[in-house]
Amino acid sequence: MGCASSIHISDRVVYHSGKESEDSHSPQQTNTTQHQGNPASGLPPKPPGCKTLTEVQFGPMKLFKDPLQVLLVFAKDDSQSNGFRCACEKANFRCSIARTPESAVECFSEKHHDLVIIDHRHSRHFDAEALCRSIRAGTAADNTVIVAVVKRPDREEPSVMPLINAGFNRRYVENANVMACYNELLQLEHGEVLAQFKLRAGNAIFTALEQSQEAIEITSEDQIIQYVNPAYESIMGYQQGELIGKEIIEVPKSEKNKPDLLETINSCIRKGREWQGVYYAKKKNGDSIQQNVKITPVIGQGGKIRHYVSINRPLNDNNKSDKASERVQAESQTDMQTSKHKDRRKGSLDVRSTTSRGSDGSSQRRHSSMARIHSMTIEAPITKVINIINAAQESSPIPVAEALDRVLEILRTTELYSPQLGTKDEDPHTNDLVGGLMTDGLRRLSGNEYIFSTKQPHHLPSHLTTPLSLNDIPPRIAQTMENEESWDFDIFSLESATMKRPLTYLGLKIFSRFGVCEFLNCPEATLRSWLQVIEANYHSTNSYHNSTHAADVLHATAYFLSKEKVKQTLDPIDEVAALIAATVHDVDHPGRTNSFLCNAGSELAILYNDTAVLESHHAALAFQITTRDDKCNIFKNIERNEYRTLRQAIIDMVLATEMTKHFEHVNKFVNSINKPLVNPDDNGEKDEEYVKGILTSPENRILVKRMLIKCADISNPCRPQELCIEWAGRISEEYFAQTDEEKRQGLPVVMPVFDRHTCSIPKSQISFIDYFITDMFDAWDVFADLPNLMQHLENNYKYWKGLDDMKLHSLRPPPE
Repeated sequence: MGCASSIHISDRVVYHSGKESEDSHSPQQTNTTQHQGNPASGLPPKPPGCKTLTEVQFGPMKLFKDPLQVLLVFAKDDSQSNGFRCACEKANFRCSIARTPESAVECFSEKHHDLVIIDHRHSRHFDAEALCRSIRAGTAADNTVIVAVVKRPDREEPSVMPLINAGFNRRYVENANVMACYNELLQLEHGEVLAQFKLRAGNAIFTALEQSQEAIEITSEDQIIQYVNPAYESIMGYQQGELIGKEIIEVPKSEKNKPDLLETINSCIRKGREWQGVYYAKKKNGDSIQQNVKITPVIGQGGKIRHYVSINRPLNDNNKSDKASERVQAESQTDMQTSKHKDRRKGSLDVRSTTSRGSDGSSQRRHSSMARIHSMTIEAPITKVINIINAAQESSPIPVAEALDRVLEILRTTELYSPQLGTKDEDPHTNDLVGGLMTDGLRRLSGNEYIFSTKQPHHLPSHLTTPLSLNDIPPRIAQTMENEESWDFDIFSLESATMKRPLTYLGLKIFSRFGVCEFLNCPEATLRSWLQVIEANYHSTNSYHNSTHAADVLHATAYFLSKEKVKQTLDPIDEVAALIAATVHDVDHPGRTNSFLCNAGSELAILYNDTAVLESHHAALAFQITTRDDKCNIFKNIERNEYRTLRQAIIDMVLATEMTKHFEHVNKFVNSINKPLVNPDDNGEKDEEYVKGILTSPENRILVKRMLIKCADISNPCRPQELCIEWAGRISEEYFAQTDEEKRQGLPVVMPVFDRHTCSIPKSQISFIDYFITDMFDAWDVFADLPNLMQHLENNYKYWKGLDDMKLHSLRPPPE
């Protein structure tokens, strides 16, 4: 059967039915066929321009739902796809059809369909489960229902668990009958899709709870704490993680209440009646606080009490309550919830401002400081912000003025973008790892300073003095590099094939692919000599920071540069700068951290004033090596101004790999690029010129380049599992060696948990992913579209979590 026999469908077509044809303004308009109904199907045509909103009651909320948006993913037109298409028309649903996984993901990212139906019958066309995972990888699919169309089983009924694990909500056994398809759509609309629509509305309720000025606590029928809002945390002094999962009786009680009050309250609420009255609660610091409390039982399934909601407000301190709630709102704009950094954080677009909590100080001292800043005649941007806040305070109510005081206190800290760690006892792995990477060490010198001198560049070994030609690469090495454009490329196979010289060979191929010699107007022989001398200045004795790491970062950089959004953003000079920066970003790395060098009083630390010591050295040495000898000076033939631009871009990218500015770079990228691109305008669409302006502004190009090399530099957790495990072993060994040397030298041990005898490698990897990787790659994935990387990241995180759950400290489980 066919309900649109005259339609032409190409391999990337998106088919629209009903109102969708009026709304579609996608860039793929030329690949789109639109249809308004077909009498040949025997179904009545829809009224033109009809759009019916369905009223949905969700508790006391009244919601209005648009007609269902359906995405059909079928590689070719057949009776089953026609059945669903005609059923969509009969139900007056808006329908799109995609023929390839790529067009399906692209179409879904534009329209965010309520229902996606994927053909799972023919694996030779595409991997339906992989496509489902790709769609699920984005936050936009959280409330989307995805259905797999499967073959009718010949014999034994197969398990649905593989489908559920891939992200499907349910399956549909193939049946091309239009009424069967129509009935399935109706059941989905009034079942899973309606439930997901209500869940979406639940986000608004949680937002209201989070922003409420009153302290709210929700418990189960067994009085186990399930939720407390930020106002509760602020008033009571507890963090959410300290309470959730505990029984009410485990929380300390105030002695000021009458002995029988708790019994009275429980007797009332267990009968399903609301209780309201005055109650003394004990704060975390031991103080008692008198509150006006209302506890409401919530009736759920089976007509039984399923939850208790407690709303608390300090009785004799209304101003203080207002102040606390205002403070919560102010902090929600500037503070990341760092007390939860041990948990795996989800949601690329939930990458929040990652500022540090400043300590409370006296209002008088703050106003004095602000007054001096206000009197400055030369205003920096932060000064202007502070002046605006000061002016707003003058006409604000007391609670708002107090909240703004808190904002000013936060702005005064120098670590605006560094989340505050918990106590060392809470997570020593994260504290040691973050402390070691994001500080410049403890200056504790005692005459036994570690001498690390800036060594002269290596002379080339005699067998390297005659550069190889790209065409003369040995077949075994050439074969190893055949799939270098794939993210799953095995850098360790290349390391073995090249006898630990992967950077020269991979660099020759990647630089040739991107036309670097043509851009720089330099002979290929000069580029080959440059790659060889740069590689010779990497320390092959380092277990991690060697030329294999440089080659890996170069590979990731080239992969990112090939992504469509990145290509739209960067110019050729940016691409060349990124490839060169990746190549040199760790040249002459000693296998020790900045903190170690600062603590040891090394010559480099003294030279660079304990600030970005290694990154400054890598950039400076790279240009020294390059310009010292014409035989390897790849910049020799470019114009002076172009050289200065290129040099500045390379230096900026190398310095961006320094971890103390990690959160600043990620936060700026999210707020300057991610959010403006993702948040729709009033019409739900983005003007092409607006998007182009965001992508190509000079400031944003710098942010993209910084983010690109940062992600390339620490992408190990996003590599295939075997590569990820190997990198984890290598970095752990390098940290172990540093700890050994710190103990021998009598230096402060920067990362005590990295003791080779006691360290849990799985815990260190979990901490690194939680604290540095998740949010950054969520943000980068939103921009560059990297579902394969995010899947590897999820798999690797589960792997390390599994080892940690088994209390294992090693890279791998013991052999069975």
